[in-house]
Amino acid sequence: MKKLGLIFMFFTIVCSAQQDAQYTQYMYNTIAINPAYAGSRGVMSVFGLYRTQWIGLDGAPRTSTFSVNTPLDNSKLGLGATLVNDKIGPTNENTLSVDLSYSIETGAFSSLSFGLKGTANLFNVDINKLSYEDQNDEQFQDFRNKFAPNVGAGVYWHSDKAYLGLSIPNFIETKRYDDNDVAIFKDKINYYFMAGYVFDVNYYLKFKPALLTKMVEGAPLQVDLSGNFIINEKFTAGLAYRWSASVSAMAGFQVSERLYIGYGYDHETTRLRRFNSGSHEIFLRFEFFNNYNKMISPRFF
Repeated sequence: MKKLGLIFMFFTIVCSAQQDAQYTQYMYNTIAINPAYAGSRGVMSVFGLYRTQWIGLDGAPRTSTFSVNTPLDNSKLGLGATLVNDKIGPTNENTLSVDLSYSIETGAFSSLSFGLKGTANLFNVDINKLSYEDQNDEQFQDFRNKFAPNVGAGVYWHSDKAYLGLSIPNFIETKRYDDNDVAIFKDKINYYFMAGYVFDVNYYLKFKPALLTKMVEGAPLQVDLSGNFIINEKFTAGLAYRWSASVSAMAGFQVSERLYIGYGYDHETTRLRRFNSGSHEIFLRFEFFNNYNKMISPRFF
């Protein structure tokens, strides 16, 4: 029986392909995908991001992210929390994650961290935006405020110049809706690998390439490549490429010692570009420190 109209087909296709919310400036939002990042900056860091994807396309994704992470004093532990609101078509998904990390020193300027992530997800669909035949079908009540817990883990190594990370934010596959024992939409396991390095071009200029790969069963391998130039440790500008998906321009500015602001624009390279005018992403990062815990040297990731 046909229960869903074209709008639900659209969001199913989008969600199946995209799975976890995606970010152009993932290098500043690492804790969203790797719990071992918690506390790695050495100070309390507060981060907020808003992303609106595929402008001009009805029901396109809109993502809001807020996170805070900090090292715990006089210990090797880090603690973090992230709240993500993801809206796609008729769906509204809220995810709250809590992260705990443990770090060990691997050198004078390097550390290896292990992290655990606990997640609570609340999934909701506005059925008034759907088109289906049986208005009294009780199965659609399952779309409202559906709760799902999850757990994840990650490892993260970083020095003052480089980083490597491997993570699985969610180990449990969650079926959103079943029809005759077939999952129409299912949150699948996402595997992430990330890497980055900061090259000193000269005294005033640094170059920071970064890589993020994401693997999801049933979807093409996603590879994000980016390169940023950092000028006088204040202004950042660069380009990014998402394999067979989009090209992006990025910019950032260190407004003050504590505040950093960044912006990114994506231009679609698939056939979908005919139906939208790109994607926009803006974020703010604010860090709390005093003269006693102030970072001795700037951190670029």
